[in-house]
Amino acid sequence: MPRVLLIEDDPAVRRGLEVALRHRGHTVESAPTGEEGLDLLRPYRPDVVVLDLMLPGIRGLDVCRRIRDHHQVPIIIVTARGDDVDVVVGLEAGADDYVVKPVRAGVLEARIRAVLRRADPDAAGRTRPAPSTYGDLVVDRTAMAVTYRGRPVPLAPSELRLLLALSASPGRVLSRQQLLEQVWEHSYHGDVRLVDACVKRLRGKLGGSGSGSGGRSGPAARAASGPAAGAASDDSRASGGSQDCIETVRGFGYRFRAV
Repeated sequence: MPRVLLIEDDPAVRRGLEVALRHRGHTVESAPTGEEGLDLLRPYRPDVVVLDLMLPGIRGLDVCRRIRDHHQVPIIIVTARGDDVDVVVGLEAGADDYVVKPVRAGVLEARIRAVLRRADPDAAGRTRPAPSTYGDLVVDRTAMAVTYRGRPVPLAPSELRLLLALSASPGRVLSRQQLLEQVWEHSYHGDVRLVDACVKRLRGKLGGSGSGSGGRSGPAARAASGPAAGAASDDSRASGGSQDCIETVRGFGYRFRAV
């Protein structure tokens, strides 16, 4: 059964979600603070973390960053406001998805199942092609892994699935809505910020200069370097000699360029 680590300080919400998730077949461990949640992470080894952003002590955003520093476990953040800037900041900090309070158990269950499918190499149930090479960057769809010069590039599930989706069709432009439906399995247009934030993180890890890289070059700097667009950027990366492997196409979406 999938193991869920629930980090939520509100006792009523925590108990309600524990009951609902266990009823749906999940094993659940919960923590009322970020500190306790981080302490549970290693011994419990959850399949997914459900993380409230408004926590006492260590903020939810900082908990998200600490988890992502050492683990690629899927993270779903819980926010009180769907239009809050914390949603975008949380996604850029490494979260894979989000839900808005009051949390409906059915919606949370659907999001959990979706991130687990993204994290499972065999979830699609189909044969994948041999590894694809783009300069020193290798995308292995069979092993669901990305390497640069033989060294693994750690990617969160959403980052990996986004790269797989884009690199499967080099040069083809995919809209944010198409990527949202293909990678996150959502259909609500308002959630396209998931795509923008994930692209920004992915560019940072592949050598861009976005906030995800902290101003440092990533392991695939030569294969995919150049400026990373902000969460809402629509400027084209197709000109000017940019080496970004993920290009923003003005007013439409993104495409992968084999470099």
